[in-house]
Amino acid sequence: MSRTVILYGIGLALLMVVLKSIEYRYMLRDLSMEFYITLVALLFTGIGVWVGIKLRNKTVAQTEKAAEKLESSSIPKEQLLARTGISQREFEVLELIAEGCTNQEIADRLFISLNTVKTHSSNLFAKLDVKRRTQAVQKAKELTLLG
Repeated sequence: MSRTVILYGIGLALLMVVLKSIEYRYMLRDLSMEFYITLVALLFTGIGVWVGIKLRNKTVAQTEKAAEKLESSSIPKEQLLARTGISQREFEVLELIAEGCTNQEIADRLFISLNTVKTHSSNLFAKLDVKRRTQAVQKAKELTLLG
């Protein structure tokens, strides 16, 4: 943060030096305000383009790093499920919870009773050591069970 402020300060100081040198060089004491505004606008446009390129490169690098991490975790989902003790049916319930489905919608999609969905959810919460649906989804993402 302070580095950015220092860079902006240096940029503005250099702009003032350039403007004053132009003013004295051509012996013009009365440059129009539009000239100053144009120079400042050009400076900040250049800074904006530079920052945009830096942010884009950083985002691309982070995306590539995340893709490499995903590829490097070559543990099959079945092994992850076995390690956590989550059954295939509980995993299906977890996926639907992650989609934002209510218990009734999960029951309708999986053709099971509402009580069975509640039982699967309770088992999931215990196995993932969480108390709420949002925590279960977050923990599953951390364990790379969900994408």
